[in-house]
Amino acid sequence: GHDMNYIAITGALHAIGTEDKPVPPLNLVGDFGGGALYLAFGILAGVIKARETGEGQVIDCAMSDGAASLMAMFYGFKASGSWTENRRSNLLDGGAHFYDTYQCSDGKWVSIGSIEPQFYALLLEKTGISDPAFKSQMDRSAWPDLKAKLAAVIATKTQSEWCALMEATDVCFAPVLDLDEAPKHAHNVARQTFVEVAGVTQPAPAPRFSKTPGAIQGPPPSIGAHDQQALKDWGFSDADLAALRGNGALNG
Repeated sequence: GHDMNYIAITGALHAIGTEDKPVPPLNLVGDFGGGALYLAFGILAGVIKARETGEGQVIDCAMSDGAASLMAMFYGFKASGSWTENRRSNLLDGGAHFYDTYQCSDGKWVSIGSIEPQFYALLLEKTGISDPAFKSQMDRSAWPDLKAKLAAVIATKTQSEWCALMEATDVCFAPVLDLDEAPKHAHNVARQTFVEVAGVTQPAPAPRFSKTPGAIQGPPPSIGAHDQQALKDWGFSDADLAALRGNGALNG
């Protein structure tokens, strides 16, 4: 529950959000990215080392450390003078007109990430933009004006119309899909990114392994489903279990 606090002390939270305020990026940066994935990486590295040497070691994994590590590139940008502390004024935080989300005429949104020159040129082609001002792609002072102009263009078509124009090209474009829409997207369907288990649509295991493929084993157990087995594993006898059932401390 303190995920936001952990990323707040790393600089990550300050860098994410609107011009007016920092915005929590769900708990993807601290809990999952900076915490769980770094811990999994640490454990696997520790196992490999233990197998090589026969020696174990302590793995010290903190969410704040992991979140700070994830910010390494942005600290590098800042050190090189190419990153400012003002949110939505930088290349990757929504400051650039060619790396942001835009609302369509139907109220839905699209994402555009046309950073490289060839992708940017294709963006201008597909949007029909001929304004010479857009040639100054990397002129930060021009970004606010170009963003407003691009927003006006995107607002002339629906999300599906922009998908028809851009989705199969190298514009670096994708529709912004909600949790109901994402599992139905052609890319996710083709890769079987989502699966349905016990009537619940959910992400499939990742990453994927060719020799030991993963799969969701089944729905979550009901409360108390494994109580008896767990207690037996901990050394409780059948008589102990019967006594617990008798006084109402154990069901089933």
